[in-house]
Amino acid sequence: MGVASWLMDQTTVELFRRAGDYVDKILRGAKPGDIPVEQPTKFDLVINLTTAKAIGLTIPESFLQRANELIE
Repeated sequence: MGVASWLMDQTTVELFRRAGDYVDKILRGAKPGDIPVEQPTKFDLVINLTTAKAIGLTIPESFLQRANELIE
């Protein structure tokens, strides 16, 4: 796997679903400017330690402890 890797998780799936909802509304005649912007309700901190090491980045321990997921 290269330095830039793709992580497909439930959050990503949800983003694609929401994008589909916007496209559906537009195709049904809604004006894009009239569709309300939805704010995210959940944020996940995912740290890819393999990539960090590959680019010479040191992640502080306090930051690692706050992560929802660590990729090794």
